[in-house]
Amino acid sequence: MKNQQLKAAALKKLRPGWILAWVFALIWLVITIMPFYYMVMTSFKSLGEFISGGLFKVPESFAPRNYVTVFRGAFFKYFSNSLIVIVISLILLLFLSACAAYPLARLRFRFNGRILSIIVAAMSVPIHITLIPIFVMSLNTGTYDSLAALIGPNIAFNLPMSVFIMTSFMRGIPGSLEEAAEIDGCNKFATFFRIIFPLSKPGLATIGIYNGVVIWNEFSFAMTLTQSQANRTLPLAVWDYQGQYSTNIPIVMAVLVLTALPMIILYIFGQDKLVKGMMAGAVKG
Repeated sequence: MKNQQLKAAALKKLRPGWILAWVFALIWLVITIMPFYYMVMTSFKSLGEFISGGLFKVPESFAPRNYVTVFRGAFFKYFSNSLIVIVISLILLLFLSACAAYPLARLRFRFNGRILSIIVAAMSVPIHITLIPIFVMSLNTGTYDSLAALIGPNIAFNLPMSVFIMTSFMRGIPGSLEEAAEIDGCNKFATFFRIIFPLSKPGLATIGIYNGVVIWNEFSFAMTLTQSQANRTLPLAVWDYQGQYSTNIPIVMAVLVLTALPMIILYIFGQDKLVKGMMAGAVKG
């Protein structure tokens, strides 16, 4: 009886806090969902309806005429370019970050902490101050205006964060597993590929989803390092629908909806892995 009274008293104390949390959560939900709602609603409007109607007015018809116009253009070329860039970049990024994190997390050597500090410091380097050097480098190496020019910068600028996350995650893997592998005759390479790397899948999923969104939406390097339509990625697709004096906003919104949709679907199906990976790294580290 006494325990029930204590539980009831605790619930009464928590109730105002939970109500306040729900209120702030709903407010934040409205703030975050309104831009997407505006984008979707506008993508179904005609240009005349967009100009004459209100910003958040529901379209008169949901005919997908703007989407048909986009599909008739070079959208699928942009989509395939973005897909190629993100797949190659993520494969190399995940492998390199895991290889770099393993010695920092599992091996003891003199400059371990200093190397990790330098990697963390590299996370603060702004992308924009490197655009001119990378542009010159791409010209000198003959990769300018190609998809290969985008892969290197995507890996380089996302690698510090990935190594930092993977280092924290790998530090939480029990050392007894590594010791057992060494007793069975595994060297460091075999231990990494047979024990540590497979156990790091939640961490790899976390940085894969996080970096996938970043690379998919990357604009600065795509704008600087590509010129021809054949090598443009999805963030540059809106340029096809911008005129000298006017822009067809409904069609641009249709492009943006189609661009955002793959990442939204990816997050819906991968959010559990993302949360588990982040929590595992936080608790174990």
